[in-house]
Amino acid sequence: MHIFWLLVMILYNEHFISTCTGASTRPDVVNIGAILSFNTSIGKVAKVAIEAAVEDVNSDPGVLNGTKLKLSMQDTKLSSGFLGIIEALRFMENDTVAIIGPQQSVMAHMAAVAEIIGFYGWRDVIAIYIDDDHGRNGVATLSDKLAKKRCKISFRAPMSPEVDRNGISDLLFKVAMMESRVIILHIYSAWGLEVTDVARKLGMMVSGYVWIVTDWLSTVLDTEPSLPPARMDSIQGVLMLRMHTPDSEPKRQFVSRWSNLVAAKTNSSNLFKLNTYGLYAYDTVWLLAHALNTFLDQRENISFSNDSSLTEFHGGKLHFDAISIFDGGKSLLSNILEVNMNGLSGPMNFTSDGDIISPAYEVINVIGTGMSTIGYWSNSSGLSVVPPEKPNNSSSNQQLYGVVWPGKITQKPRGWAFSNNGRKLRVGVPVEMSSPLLVSHIQGSDNYAGYCIDVFNAAKELLPYAVQYEFIPFGDGHSNPIIADLLQKISTAELDAVVGDITITTNRTKQVDFTQPYIESGLVVVAPFSKLNSSAWAFLRPFTPMMWCVIGISFLVVGVVIWILERRRNNEFRGPPKEQCVTILWFSFSTLFFSYREKIVSTLGRLVVIIWLFVVLIVTSSYTASLTSILTVEQLSSPVKGIESLIISNDQIGYQRGSFAKNYLTNELNIQKSRLVPLDSPKDYERALKDGPSNGGVAAVVDERVYMELFLSSRCEFGIVGQEFTKMGWGFAFPRDSPLAIDMSTAILTLSEKGSLQRLHDKWLTKSACSSEGTKQDVDRLHLSSFWGLFLLFGLVCFLALIFYLIKMVHQYMRHSNDTSQSSHIESFLTFVKENEEDVIKVEVEGKSGSKRRKRERVSNRRVHEDEPPNSSNVNVAANYEA
Repeated sequence: MHIFWLLVMILYNEHFISTCTGASTRPDVVNIGAILSFNTSIGKVAKVAIEAAVEDVNSDPGVLNGTKLKLSMQDTKLSSGFLGIIEALRFMENDTVAIIGPQQSVMAHMAAVAEIIGFYGWRDVIAIYIDDDHGRNGVATLSDKLAKKRCKISFRAPMSPEVDRNGISDLLFKVAMMESRVIILHIYSAWGLEVTDVARKLGMMVSGYVWIVTDWLSTVLDTEPSLPPARMDSIQGVLMLRMHTPDSEPKRQFVSRWSNLVAAKTNSSNLFKLNTYGLYAYDTVWLLAHALNTFLDQRENISFSNDSSLTEFHGGKLHFDAISIFDGGKSLLSNILEVNMNGLSGPMNFTSDGDIISPAYEVINVIGTGMSTIGYWSNSSGLSVVPPEKPNNSSSNQQLYGVVWPGKITQKPRGWAFSNNGRKLRVGVPVEMSSPLLVSHIQGSDNYAGYCIDVFNAAKELLPYAVQYEFIPFGDGHSNPIIADLLQKISTAELDAVVGDITITTNRTKQVDFTQPYIESGLVVVAPFSKLNSSAWAFLRPFTPMMWCVIGISFLVVGVVIWILERRRNNEFRGPPKEQCVTILWFSFSTLFFSYREKIVSTLGRLVVIIWLFVVLIVTSSYTASLTSILTVEQLSSPVKGIESLIISNDQIGYQRGSFAKNYLTNELNIQKSRLVPLDSPKDYERALKDGPSNGGVAAVVDERVYMELFLSSRCEFGIVGQEFTKMGWGFAFPRDSPLAIDMSTAILTLSEKGSLQRLHDKWLTKSACSSEGTKQDVDRLHLSSFWGLFLLFGLVCFLALIFYLIKMVHQYMRHSNDTSQSSHIESFLTFVKENEEDVIKVEVEGKSGSKRRKRERVSNRRVHEDEPPNSSNVNVAANYEA
């Protein structure tokens, strides 16, 4: 940024050592000069201001203590920088101490312009500048500042100092053909309004354009009383800069004197107003006066010497023998840099490099017939709506007020548009073998179809401007192309964009810019699967053998604990040992179905039963859920469990040729390249997976989920194992800092919000034969093969129960048949079967009791017979018989 409009040229030679000795008194007059263009807005104002400052300094004896300044001026008439130096050399013939000028500096810093561009987020700008040191150095500085903000000058339009209106028209026509609509105008005020007027007639002052001009325009508007309506129309919506000068009482007093100063020193009725350059010109004289006073206080003499090196030049209008060099130039320059004063333009403090400390600009918007300040810029606080001299502790820092842009719009212009040169957007399309549903060529035409193409076309339709493009295929059609090589064509400007299944990776973002991802697709592992058919003993699979053992032991423990707690108080748990064992088993296992009938009377027993029933509820519910899953969900098994098992194995791994998967597997997961096998098409995937690593194939394929879902849609013998181990997405690629990438990202987000992306996804990618309704219904049906073991167990229990029952009945019949006599055993057995078991048991009991009684009677009779006389035996026998 040009921090001080005038350079105080101190004429000295560092290598010259004066031989003059002795001291002299303080001089009465010190000669100073000024180089200006009197017919320009800056020159004519500065001339009046410098003359007024010299008069004010000379009228104040306290400034130079009696020494007067003598001013000489030269009119450069807009000469070049070199001719300006020649004019400066003329002053050296008259023992001039310092020269104020030249009017234009070759060091034009443009940090404020770069800050504005960065604030609005534009990436490409066009620079129109005067083709001399002033213009070239200013644009070079601007380019450096923009590079720090990831911005650039996409087109430079130098303008010759001798340009005419036709030349301006030709130059602007080239600018109109460019894509950028942000134009920086850095020229002299003499051509500035002519350029904007031609731009208006070419339709370049309408909606969509951005014009940012350096401080030449603010100088013209501040100086001229008024501009013609046509000129004002040509600068509507323009942003411009003006050097900021804080308000002060000395400034207001000088402004009130200005009209009289102009009238007195120009002797003309064409009055002009004061601009900021006039304030700086006035302060420059005072700055020089203070520095001279300090110099004279230190040395009290001014001496000049001839430089012998200049005597080699002869001829021309300059007499080099008469040129003298100020011996104290170096000291005077040091004094100037040490001056610390407040002038009409504000504080004047300098760095060691001669730059003013805390320079500031006003950012102004031309609206109607006037100007509106929308903010300020300083190198210490950046952009802000608060003046730099005021403390700024609010959140308004780094902001600007609203702008009315060309075309009378208030919305920030996009800053670019497609050029009108007729060239179509060159869109590269990868010709791949892996997934025709994503990108495929339509035979007999130049068009392409597929999911990626449809997303691109849908997003393009949402752009607020028309885009003419053509698809350019990349690849031989026999193997997958290398995506990195395709993206390289964007960097070399062979392509303007790439559309397809392009994964966004870190390395690729360093090369190109991507849009918002339109689909997520991370890496997954696909391996062969074997189906686990439901076995006859599937009902045992919900629990492990150890779990079954624990459950069985728990039932027995519960039964024993309840028997111990209840046996002394509960008659249902008393009885013969055999009955008690049966009761324990029956009670414990009946709790499985909550159908026990024994009454629990003890408090401890009830507590145990409540807890146990809760455990049974959890166990049975878990068993039911697990068994349901086992019987209704297709169970698959694979020797590969995921990416972790692949890393530790030595098997071959397949990947899609040309994708980023190879670099990821080798660089990130440290898998040896010798284990990686490139594959091109789904048929290659299938063949390699079926062959397996032992037959020259692969154990698994690592690729993106979208590809694998399409591959698995018709190949149910394979499946995804493990988790998705990367999180990435697909996007469209554009050159770095391309505004089209931003607009396409916005369009993709709009498609997502409206559900259009999902509909396109369903149209192209939701085609899974393995998950069809018929297959699902077949899986949901339960077959006999899953339950015949359970029915076999039940049948075996029933069979054994009948066998045990039959044996029991035969045993009872055999015992029963000893007491009865029947003609036929079969008829007798059938009759026995029909009898009530309780009656049979009663007869057996009675038979047993009668047999015992008869046995006792026989024993008793035998004893009686032995003890009684013989004559009494008959009586006893008869009595016994009757009994």
